[in-house]
Amino acid sequence: QVQLVESGGGLVQPGGSLRLSCAASGSTFMFDAMGWYRQAPGKQRDLVAAISDGGLTNYPDSVKGRFTISRDNAKNTVYLQMNSLKPEDTAVYYCKGDYRRYVYWGQGTQVTVSS
Repeated sequence: QVQLVESGGGLVQPGGSLRLSCAASGSTFMFDAMGWYRQAPGKQRDLVAAISDGGLTNYPDSVKGRFTISRDNAKNTVYLQMNSLKPEDTAVYYCKGDYRRYVYWGQGTQVTVSS
């Protein structure tokens, strides 16, 4: 059974940094696209960053220049480096992996930006 497990969330002050990791287990394949999404209370789940199997990246304007997504295909792991964090970045962050017509989600990790 394929599972995505996120780690690295926590509480950080405004202006601080966090690095999230998402490791895949139980898979014998390399994901096509991988990405990070976030969901704040009462809001929809939105894309934060995406990366193709070839390394092409995509970010919404709200995080562009502050967040960086990367992946280690040998480890089937994707990372999200988050810098200059703002209170509005507070949310549960989810990892997503696409393989052919299948979509896999992690369980989420809480990121709280507060002083």
